[in-house]
Amino acid sequence: MATLRVGIVGAGGNTRGRHIPGLQGIPDVEIVAVCNRSHESGAKVATEFGIPDVMTDWRALVGRDDLDAIVVGTWPYMHAPISIAALDAGKHVLCEARMAMNLAEARAMLDASNRTDRVAQIVPSPMMFTWDAVIRQQVDAGLLGEVREIHIRGLSGASVDPASPISWRQRDDLSGLNIMNLGIVYECLARYFGHVATVSAVTRVWNAKRPDPDEAGGERRVGVAETAQVLAEMESGALAVFQFSGIAAHAGPSRAEVYGSAGTLVLEFGPENVRAGRTSDEALHDVELPAAMKGGWRVEEDFVDSIRTGAPVTLTSFVEGIRYMEFTEAVHHSATSGRRVHV
Repeated sequence: MATLRVGIVGAGGNTRGRHIPGLQGIPDVEIVAVCNRSHESGAKVATEFGIPDVMTDWRALVGRDDLDAIVVGTWPYMHAPISIAALDAGKHVLCEARMAMNLAEARAMLDASNRTDRVAQIVPSPMMFTWDAVIRQQVDAGLLGEVREIHIRGLSGASVDPASPISWRQRDDLSGLNIMNLGIVYECLARYFGHVATVSAVTRVWNAKRPDPDEAGGERRVGVAETAQVLAEMESGALAVFQFSGIAAHAGPSRAEVYGSAGTLVLEFGPENVRAGRTSDEALHDVELPAAMKGGWRVEEDFVDSIRTGAPVTLTSFVEGIRYMEFTEAVHHSATSGRRVHV
């Protein structure tokens, strides 16, 4: 089997913690070069993982003739330019979530993937990976009956302190229209319950500025909402309520509650657990997770399998990435216009 040679652009936490070790653990896969925000940071990653080459120009890395695939591990503002250039250069692409800054960039990425036979994959939302087969079993077995309401709660106090330094997730010049974990949770739920048809959203930034030592004056504008409240109608006809906030101290764990004509299913995101009950039950019960059905992280293996066997990308294709970017964009347009938006 020919060695698959990979280049890394952007070696953030997920790339160092997941993608590099995952790829290096696959037979006949070699990570040849890494390009990070600075030569110093790239060299540190190269030393840690035994990567031969350190580069400072991502365009030069993407254009190398001795690379087969590119992992895009940057913040969202670079996802589209690097992915498109890599695909146009004949490289397979594994791009970190979130897919892009906005829907237009995501569509440009899809167009680039349609111009080639290379594999194009978005790193999927990891939420409920462990429980995926069990959730599908519960839904397919008719536990819920007709799904009528979905209530999603993603509240935390991570942004309460106005003195905490700004992160890239709070900068719209780096993260685009993506709000907190809204898109990632949506992607997870769409696997089981489909996509939204309409969106009505209200968002707020409560702390207009945050400390940034790299900015003149020591502060930077917060460009990403710290609260997002979304009412959506699903394509199935069910109603969904998304409540996301970074300023909700003591709010409790994140979860999704799905209410149907026949029963209820609760997905607890952290620590992960699934609870269920028929409408006639007095209380919900913990769902069993058989060892044979326990899932896990297989992103790098799936990427390599798609390259080597031609297996279609399921988690997550650029087509499916477009769907959650459509939701993200609709939330933005509804919040800024004050109107209900059709997706």
